Amino acid sequence: MKGIVFSEFIELVEDKFGYEMADEIIEKSNLPSGGAYTSVGTYDHRELLELVTHLSQASGIAVEDLVKTFGEYLLERFVVGYPMFFENVASCFEFLDTIENKVHVEVKKLYPEAELPTFRSKIESDNRMLLTYQSKRPFSALAFGLIKGSATYFKENISIDMQDQSTDGLTQVLFILTKS
Repeated sequence: MKGIVFSEFIELVEDKFGYEMADEIIEKSNLPSGGAYTSVGTYDHRELLELVTHLSQASGIAVEDLVKTFGEYLLERFVVGYPMFFENVASCFEFLDTIENKVHVEVKKLYPEAELPTFRSKIESDNRMLLTYQSKRPFSALAFGLIKGSATYFKENISIDMQDQSTDGLTQVLFILTKS
C-alpha cells in the first residue's frame, strides 16, 4: 500500500485526536516501518490495520467508523492533491465511474508497483449506480468513506447500501448508490 495513505492517516489522527495520540498509536503498534512513512514508499497494509485498531482502542470509536471517516478525509485530500481528477466532472456518479479507467491508470503510471483495488461501475440511471469494489485487502469501509466523501464534494445526497460478497482471500462489496 502506498505511503501517501499512511501519511494521510497519521495527519488525520494528528488533526482530530492530537499529536500525542498519533505518537501513542505508533508506539503501541509493531510496525516494520517504525511508523516513518514517505508518500512514495510502499508498506504492508497490515500496518494501517494495526494503527487503526490502536486508535479504536484509545478513542472508543469502532474500527469501521474510523476507516470510513478516513475515507472521507482522504477524498478531501485527493481533491487538493490531484485536482485534475475532479476537473470537468459534474457529479459523484461521473467521478466514481472514472476511478478504474482514469484515476487508477494515472496512478499506475506514477507507481507501476501499486496494488490497487478494482472498481467496476455501472450507472443504471440518473439516480442509481452500482459500484463493485474488489481487493485482496479488507478496506471496503475505506471505499465507503471515499464514496461518501465524493457525494459530499459534489453536494449530492446519496444513500449507500453495501452488500458484502467477499470470499476467502478476496474482499468484494457491491455498493448500491441511490440519489435522493
